[in-house]
Amino acid sequence: MGSVSRGRSLFNAATAHQNIVCGRAHQISALALVVATFLLTRVLDRLYCIPTPPSSYLSADFEESPAGSLFDHSGSLYWLRGFHGTSLSLKIYVYEEREVDGLRELMSGRDGKISAETCTKGQWGMQVKVHQLLLKSKFRTLKKEEADLFFVPSYVKCVRMNGGLNDKEINQTYVKVLGQMPYFRLSGGRDHIFVFPSGAGAHLFRSWATFINRSIILTPEGDRTDKRPISSFNSWKDIIIPGNVDDAMTTFKGLTIVQPIPLSKRKYLANFLGRAQGKVGRLQLVDLAKLYPDKLECPELQLTGPNKLGRVEYFNHLRKAKFCLSPRGESSWTLRFYESFFVECVPVILSDQVELPFQNLIDYTLISIKWPSTRIGPQLLDYLESIPDAAIERMIARGREVRCLWVYASELEPCSAMLGILWELQRKVRRFQQSVETFWLHNQSIVNRDLVEFHSWRTPLPLP
Repeated sequence: MGSVSRGRSLFNAATAHQNIVCGRAHQISALALVVATFLLTRVLDRLYCIPTPPSSYLSADFEESPAGSLFDHSGSLYWLRGFHGTSLSLKIYVYEEREVDGLRELMSGRDGKISAETCTKGQWGMQVKVHQLLLKSKFRTLKKEEADLFFVPSYVKCVRMNGGLNDKEINQTYVKVLGQMPYFRLSGGRDHIFVFPSGAGAHLFRSWATFINRSIILTPEGDRTDKRPISSFNSWKDIIIPGNVDDAMTTFKGLTIVQPIPLSKRKYLANFLGRAQGKVGRLQLVDLAKLYPDKLECPELQLTGPNKLGRVEYFNHLRKAKFCLSPRGESSWTLRFYESFFVECVPVILSDQVELPFQNLIDYTLISIKWPSTRIGPQLLDYLESIPDAAIERMIARGREVRCLWVYASELEPCSAMLGILWELQRKVRRFQQSVETFWLHNQSIVNRDLVEFHSWRTPLPLP
């Protein structure tokens, strides 16, 4: 028995020693594996990682890093994945002029003589272009019941300017149109989209505050409380869109009518190409140009007559300066801001209330300058003159990449104003819509105050 016990003791001791040795070996191996995995992961991250979309693609280290590019390795805009989900999944219903009595008048005037082609031209042409692009969009639906959003076409700014409707007629026609849209009544207008392209914004429809104060408004204009008691722009629901630059300057698949010239060949430090119109800031620039004619070009533009400046001459003048001054006119936005990017001139905003598009993507401090409109004078020229050409070139390079977002082209293009607008619209989609005139029952039936189900609502519908 003694020998057996001793044998068992020796076996147990050896086994225990072996367990201790193996345990330590395992610990060392595990630690080595953790370290190796960490180092390998860091190496693979550097080689193959997909960059996280930054808060602005135009980061401060743009000139050193390719990550500052507008596009990712797949050719998609950086911001789209990061801020608005992984893909566009919109369904937009576009009202046809034949289905709603009055839409024809809002698009071509009381006599139907104003053409879409006429209204496409000029700085307010986006009212037509957005409509035409939506008609061709793959996100258009022909079924109202499945639509996320509804687009109401109107060329009312152009129609008004060409004498097709007066202010009273515009107001009456809009009210008539809205009264024929059950889905507008269903949501209180929350899912309906309107384009108002001028400085007046939705004020072109005098009763906008009563009828479309909850609707989505696409406009280049922001706050106008400097001119009116209430602004029609609401940053929570509305979308700032770019102005309409002449198509001949935005064609990237061919040569534009005017090409930029090197900084060293530009005759002026700055220019302002526009009419004074009796506006304080513009008059100050005219006076400043008289004092410093070698630095600031500020001709009085003629829009009619034999001295009218054609579009080629206009852009030829615009490209002669390093900085393009953009003061406010009747309203805070100015098309000159967008035009300057296509002649590669750094825009200088002299409009304190201005709102700019796609601010969740673009850091405007890296592609433009905003100077107080109360300080227009020699100090402005001194400041601009102090900026080295290398810094100007960097701003121009960044602007060259972002300007595709000012071009009203199909959403199928890798970068366009329409693509940006669609992504912004996707942020406005709600799963549930209601108005003060909609009620619902336990079986999800939508009814009105008379308990009539939605599919039985008849037009014209009463409006507030």
